This record gives sequence, C-alpha cells and structure tokens, in this order.
Amino acid sequence: MSFDVERARRETPGCAEVVHFNNAGSALPPAVVTDTVVEYLRHEALAGGYEAAAATADRLDAVYASVARLLGAGSDDIALTDNATRSWQAVFYALPFGPGDRILTSRAEYASNAIAFLQVARRTGAVVEVIGDDESGQLDVEELRRRVDGDVKLIAVSHVPTQGGLVNPAEEIGAVASAAGIPFLLDACQSAGQLDLDVTRLKCDALSGTGRKYLRGPRGTGFLYVHPRLRERLEPAMLDLHSASWESPTEYVVDPTAKRFEVWERDFAAVYGLGAAIDYALDWGLPAIEERVTSLAATLRSRLSEAGARVHDVGARKCGLVTFSVEGTPAAEIKARLAEAHINTSLSTRTSAQYDFTARALPDMVRASVHYYNTEDEIDLLVRQIEKLR
Repeated sequence: MSFDVERARRETPGCAEVVHFNNAGSALPPAVVTDTVVEYLRHEALAGGYEAAAATADRLDAVYASVARLLGAGSDDIALTDNATRSWQAVFYALPFGPGDRILTSRAEYASNAIAFLQVARRTGAVVEVIGDDESGQLDVEELRRRVDGDVKLIAVSHVPTQGGLVNPAEEIGAVASAAGIPFLLDACQSAGQLDLDVTRLKCDALSGTGRKYLRGPRGTGFLYVHPRLRERLEPAMLDLHSASWESPTEYVVDPTAKRFEVWERDFAAVYGLGAAIDYALDWGLPAIEERVTSLAATLRSRLSEAGARVHDVGARKCGLVTFSVEGTPAAEIKARLAEAHINTSLSTRTSAQYDFTARALPDMVRASVHYYNTEDEIDLLVRQIEKLR
C-alpha cells in the first residue's frame, strides 16, 4: 500500500521545523486542525461565546459522528471530554466496588490508572491483581481466563502502554470479558489514531482516548465510548445540568446517552479541532496509517539495534512507540543530545509504569514514537546521533 508522505509533510507545517519523534506525547497537527481552532476562536471573539456555540451546533453533532465512525460505534455511545484520563475516570469511578471485589489489569498499566485502582482499593476493600505476561511480553490471555471468577468486577487494560511498542491483545481480552459478563475498560490513549479500532471487534464496554497523540488533534481534548449495556447500569460520580436534567425541586434524570459522562462547559474551538483531526485521519484511512506507522517503527528498531542501542519493546504485535537505552549514557542525556539536534523524543521512567519497570528491571528509557509523516531520512538523523554516543 503506497502512502503519500510528501502530501502528509506538506500539510504539516511543523515538519519543516523539527524532527518530531514524540507523537505518543503530542503529535504535530495538520494545518487543517490549527486553522479550524483559530477560525472558531476568531468567530467566538466577534460573535460571543454562547452565540458562536449556538450557531455551530451542527458542527458539534458532526464531531460526535466522527468519533463514532472512528470507533465503529453509534453517536449516542460517545462522550466528549477534555482528556483521556478524565474519560477513563468517568467510567471507573462510577463502578461500584466492595470488599473482596477484584480488579484485573495488565503488567503494562499506566500510572494514572494504577493510582486510581489503588485509591479505590484503599477506600472499598477491593483487590487489584496484575495479570502476568506471556512469553512474547503481552498480557497472558490464558492466565486471565484462569483468574476470572464471580468476584472479578472489572478488567481494565491499556491497549498500548506508555513505555513501549507493545500492543496488548485487546480483542482476545474482550472475548474473555464478554464470555464472563465482566465489564472491560480499554485505555486506547496511545492506540487511537495509529491502529484501526472497532469497538464491536474489541468487545469492550468502554474505551477512552485523547486527541493530542496519534490523532494529531489539539491538547485538552478527549473522548469516551460507553456501550449501553454498561452505561445503563452506571450513574456517574459527578453530575451537572448537562449530564442530568433537574426535573423538579427534588428530582433529576440522568441523560440516557453517553453524555451523562460529560460536563456542560467545554472548549468548542478545541472540540472542533478534534473533529477536524479525526476526519483528517479517516480520510487517510486507519489501515493505511497503521501499516505506515508500524513499518517505520520496525525500521527504527532495527537501525537502533545495529547502532548498539538496546531496544526494550516486547509483544507479539508492535506499534509506533520505540523505547531504547544506550549503555553508559543516561536516558535524560540522550534526550538532551537529540534535542540539540532538533530531534524531539521523550523519556519513559519507572514512575509511569511501576509494574512493568519492576518486573523487567527496566532502566529509564528514551521513547521515540513515529508517525506517518516521519521519514527514513529522519530515522537516519536520529541513529547518527546515537552512533556518536558509542
């Protein structure tokens, strides 16, 4: 499958300024996203905030439809939020837990999610259990199946962890959860926009995502999918006049759609920018994006290994995140050296993934995350900097 990289770079002004391998942090937006945000802010400045929102109500509906199309869902199943963590928390903190209830998660789990597990466990007496990895380094689905019983109240997994290229077997996990009738909460923060997602295929009850990473949208945007079979059972931990209606002095009714997980106030410019980013990704096609990103990441892993770096990515299936270290050189120093050459990367440290760093005795790592607008020439630039460390 051919990919028009020249077009992608032409439509991404940042490509002329920097070599950007921090797409798992916040990707460079295409011009259409920036233009959408700026044009709406100008409209709002001239017309008034409430008035601009009222005049563009159809555009807001279109954003819900775009998120739904991205995930293979219905618009009523979608909530718009200000970030992926808030999306995830909206479902997690609405779930009832009691003493002895079990939460099953993956070894690769992200810090924010794990902290929420531990907080709820401390409050309620629930128990957090980490499922081990199989020989490839992904969540062991057979162990998960063995651990499921009537006390398990939630299976919550990061699809792609922050600390490497692993893609956890979400479809197989969803099949186990579905067969047992256990809610499955999937954190797709790092996978949305680089992998082709379909909630029916994934069999997840809820999925959280962000705009700023592989979808190339604005910061401060997120989204949430919640299947009716789960949301009908949940009343969010917090409600306002948007997520519920005040029917009488003593009565309120929760919104029947996923909007029950939203709040009234939002940044409309950023939301419309998110819609533009998703439409832009859909225009390229997620299968084509996934193929391009996966291929570039494989090339980067191979080249880094040849240059003497140690690549730490595991899993039967890998994606666009690449983590590595160089013996004798601290990861922070490597990142700084790359930044001096106008190459953006980020760090992966123990505090972001305690379970995995402890189990694998991982050092601090440099994370280079590729996107489809990156090139083999840019990979060469990064590798040459690594070779200078030897």
